[in-house]
Amino acid sequence: MSRPRVSWRTMAAGALAFALLATNAITVNAQAAPTGSSPPSAPRPMPAATPTTPPSSYPNPGAVSGATGTHDPTMVKTSSGGYIVAQTGDNIPLTTSTDRTAFRSAGSVFPNGASWTTPYTGGGRSLWAPDISYHNGRYYLYYSASTFGSNYSAIFLATSSTGASGSWTNQGLVIESNTSDNFNAIDPNLIVDDSGRWWLSFGSFWSGIKLVALNSSTGKRSDTTVRSIAGRNGGAIEAPYMFKHGSYYYLWVSFDRCCQGASSTYRIMVGRSTSPTGPFVDRNGTAMTAGGGTQVLASHGNIHGPGHQAVFADTDSEVLVYHYYANNGASFLGINLIGYDSAGWPFVY
Repeated sequence: MSRPRVSWRTMAAGALAFALLATNAITVNAQAAPTGSSPPSAPRPMPAATPTTPPSSYPNPGAVSGATGTHDPTMVKTSSGGYIVAQTGDNIPLTTSTDRTAFRSAGSVFPNGASWTTPYTGGGRSLWAPDISYHNGRYYLYYSASTFGSNYSAIFLATSSTGASGSWTNQGLVIESNTSDNFNAIDPNLIVDDSGRWWLSFGSFWSGIKLVALNSSTGKRSDTTVRSIAGRNGGAIEAPYMFKHGSYYYLWVSFDRCCQGASSTYRIMVGRSTSPTGPFVDRNGTAMTAGGGTQVLASHGNIHGPGHQAVFADTDSEVLVYHYYANNGASFLGINLIGYDSAGWPFVY
């Protein structure tokens, strides 16, 4: 979620509220191990054959209906074949789907509030940019607490055996940032590498995207090292999401400005590395620590500011999940499938 130095919280909250009300009946049309490590996760679903030729233009988001108003969505597939979406909002709203198309509201992660976060939110209930995944027989949810324009921020962890509203247990603070730090502890994303090691990427503006090692038993930090893996010399970069495909770890990020309604300039970028610690480079070989990134999706037609992306593997394809803004400024759920060209660079279709 973007933290520009201009006020956007009131507008974003209003747009999301409008979207949540309006989308009860809306359909968006589409073009159709070492210390701290664990055994590698169970194999991901094997997608069907992946296209290798990008479309001639950016596709529209896939068709979704129901509760599709969202901001900073993250999605996980459940063992029963359904889907859970967690997103920015009061106490972290949840939505669910049985088919990745029709979505319904499903309460919130913390229906009774999250008092431990209020020192970072100024007393507010809105929690930002959650990241949901399933490991070790339970759901893990990393999420952020902060206020506009500040890097006095924190990332917390909650776990649940079911993922349902009210079932989540607060596991406490993972990392925080203070005004004396050159980074911002928001926008977390967990990846478990091929050796079973756990890593958390995060960051927004300031000096860019960071990476810390986690202990797989606790989900908390295993050392004090903070690595830099991407940055734009203080420019707008945030929302990291790391995903392994083939021989590479792909680092997806969002460039430019979120949360300006239809004027948002968010766009989805990617780089890759053979290691989760980098170095990550774009298609041209430019280091992501030097502002590199290959554009995968940007504004087109009536789709404005697509970004704050998440990626997961489903049975039909790898899937890109994100939010975008409609012409009226409301933010909605975007879903597209991911292909890879002959050089191994991703595109959406």
